[in-house]
Amino acid sequence: MSITGIMIAAAMVGILGLMMGLFLGIAAIKFKVEVNEKEIKIGEALPGNNCGGCGFPGCSGLAAAIAKGEAAVNACPVGGDAVGKKIAEIMGVEAESGTRMTAFVHCQGDCEKTSKDYEYYGIEDCRMLQFVPNGGAKSCNYGCLGYGTCAKVCPFDAIHVLNGVAVVDKEKCKACGKCIAVCPKNLISLQPYDAKALVACSSKDKGPVVMKACTNGCIGCGICKKNCPSDAICVENFLAEIDQEKCTGCGTCKEKCPKKAII
Repeated sequence: MSITGIMIAAAMVGILGLMMGLFLGIAAIKFKVEVNEKEIKIGEALPGNNCGGCGFPGCSGLAAAIAKGEAAVNACPVGGDAVGKKIAEIMGVEAESGTRMTAFVHCQGDCEKTSKDYEYYGIEDCRMLQFVPNGGAKSCNYGCLGYGTCAKVCPFDAIHVLNGVAVVDKEKCKACGKCIAVCPKNLISLQPYDAKALVACSSKDKGPVVMKACTNGCIGCGICKKNCPSDAICVENFLAEIDQEKCTGCGTCKEKCPKKAII
C-alpha cells in the first residue's frame, strides 16, 4: 500500500472517531439522567446487603424510595437505628427510634421431643417435603422439618439447625425476613428483640393430637390465658398467642404452662 493510501485510511478513521465522539457527547447531554444527590448519599449510608428485607429491590431501590419520600428513613432492618440516624441527617428530618426485631422459630420439636411416622431419605430441602406423605416424617404437621432451608438462605449466618429444629441467633439476626419467606410451614415470625415471653409452637391441632406428636407442643388448654395478670394472651385454634405490647414479662404463663410451650 502506498503512503497516500495509508494517510487516507488514517484520516478516515480519525474523522469517523471524531464523528462518533461528537455523537456520543450530544447523546450523553440529551439523554442525561438527573442524579439525586440525596439518593447517592443514602445509598452510601446503607449497608449494601441487598437482602430485600425492606420490601424494595435491594439497597439502591430503598435509597431511591427514601429520597422520594416513599419510605421511612429507618426502613432498613439491617442497618437499624444507627443507619436510620445517618439517613435522617441526609434527609434533614428526625429519625424515630424503631423496635429492634429478630426472627423467631415457633417450634421446639427437636429429635427428642417429637415422634416420627417414618424415616425420610431424599432431598434435604424443607420445600420439597410438601410432596411427601403428611408433609414430612415428623408426626406434627406444623413443626420445623429440620432440613435448614431457612439457614441456607440467611445472609447473616443467624440460623442453625440444632438437633432437628432451626434456632435463631438473636445477636446475628438482622430481621431481613428471608427465612420467613422460605419456610414452607410458616412457623417463623419477626418478634421484638426484647420479647419477654413467646409461644414456641405453631400447632393448631387439638390437645390429644399434639401430645402424641410432641412433648412440648401447645395443647390450647388456656391455663396461660387464665393466669395472665395483664390479659396479654388469647387462645385461637387451640394455640396460645401473646400480645407483646401487653406482656409485662412477669413469667406467670411460662410457669403455669403444663407443656412448657412458652419460653
